[in-house]
Amino acid sequence: MAIRTKRIHEPASRSDGTRILVDRLWPRGVSKEKAAVNFWARELAPSDELRKWYGHAPGKWTKFKSRYFRELDNNRAALAALAPYLNAKTVTLVFGSKEATLNNASALKEYLESRKDGE
Repeated sequence: MAIRTKRIHEPASRSDGTRILVDRLWPRGVSKEKAAVNFWARELAPSDELRKWYGHAPGKWTKFKSRYFRELDNNRAALAALAPYLNAKTVTLVFGSKEATLNNASALKEYLESRKDGE
């Protein structure tokens, strides 16, 4: 399985495979049809406290990931709800942030890939 990330404002394509929205709130200005989301994993988004603390400050990225990974480790039910969607050949984690790389979808991708074989 390949895991990708993509802004939800970019057009959906067949190559996206299974599209999973990983934000707590639905992105503004995006219809459900345009989003073409197969699953909305809102429970896997960072807590409001963590999201506000991070504020997409590049200097906080490493600490953000560490804190977010702890939140994910303690959120087994949400990870279990995501598991069936991870069986697809390609999974695209979609997000609303304007920050293309230092965002929760990139962190979640790293988290999932690091645990593919181990857990």
